[in-house]
Amino acid sequence: MQKFDCPIPLSLYIHLPWCVRKCPYCDFNSHQAPDSLPEELYVRALVKDLEEHLPQIWGRRLTSIFFGGGTPSLFSAASVDKILREVNTRLPLGPDVEITLEANPGTIDESRFKGFRDAGINRLSLGLQSLQDEKLKALGRIHNREYALRAIEIAQRVGFDNINLDLMHGLPNQSVEDALEDLRDALVWKTNHLSWYQLTIEPNTLFHSQPPTLPTEDVLADIQEQGKSLLAQHGMYQYEVSAYSKPERECAHNLNYWEFGDYLGIGAGAHSKLTDMDKQIITRHSQIKNPRDYLSDQKFIAEQRIISPADTMFEFMLNALRLNQGVPSHYFAERTGLSLSIVQSVISDAIHKKLLENNPNVLCATELGQRFLNDLVGMFLDKPNR
Repeated sequence: MQKFDCPIPLSLYIHLPWCVRKCPYCDFNSHQAPDSLPEELYVRALVKDLEEHLPQIWGRRLTSIFFGGGTPSLFSAASVDKILREVNTRLPLGPDVEITLEANPGTIDESRFKGFRDAGINRLSLGLQSLQDEKLKALGRIHNREYALRAIEIAQRVGFDNINLDLMHGLPNQSVEDALEDLRDALVWKTNHLSWYQLTIEPNTLFHSQPPTLPTEDVLADIQEQGKSLLAQHGMYQYEVSAYSKPERECAHNLNYWEFGDYLGIGAGAHSKLTDMDKQIITRHSQIKNPRDYLSDQKFIAEQRIISPADTMFEFMLNALRLNQGVPSHYFAERTGLSLSIVQSVISDAIHKKLLENNPNVLCATELGQRFLNDLVGMFLDKPNR
């Protein structure tokens, strides 16, 4: 039986599902924007969606808010301001709440960025993907190198000092030098965070049905090794599989996911994980995916389920072991409601195989464990101790 007796951090994710056009590699819940975005109608739906969940989270303080998409920067600053004011009237915000908005360089101008800043956005995530025109064209992006660099410059000029640059590697026909050049160009701007992750071909994408020519495994390994070294030389430490930051400038919102905190997702296709202290259960639910249905039905939840103890244990490890420094061991009991003893034999086996650090205070993968992370996490799919 699960037993929760400690407060669990709570984040809010707000999904804005429209893009100028769908990228050929994207499997997110994003949809090509109509000629006129139904911003006012969608904001009203978001507020109603939030209100329906208030009984589950009443009085809990938000540690972070994240506007994801889609392309959230398609929305006006006035709409973002309206959403944040509606949230703030219903839920208390932490004193240092991180509020992130994802932005596409092809959808911005200075007045829009300034408006987002004035609305309360204090962290910007710029979806560059690459800084080479040839690669951007291959990825189907609506911006080019000039727009990308201009977006960074404008963001810094209007006062954003907490900026993430989102870059991909392993791109079609990409060489090691191409990938390193992207990193060098990004590092010039001295932002405090970089998301740097490998392009993967997902089902139900154009790239899946029409696969591009991707780098070989040897080239991918060289990109990873040399890229990590370059980032480290510039003071960007890797704290998660695909996240790099300056010290103490990690993304608080994503850290909460990886540390198995709670999060409420509102908007078309958003997902939530919420702990009910009274009922001593963890539930997951997802919202209706299609924006048209989300707006017309006004019936937001598509699926809801209670997570079993076995799934809870596995999901905790799946997230926590992505972090290079791991998590304090006591998080397991506090955030799963289970005793760490139920997985002690698995932990001991992983330590013996040199996949987990031999430290009773921290759950952390070794360097070998990070290399074989899927194998390490898979060990926790086995039946736990009873």
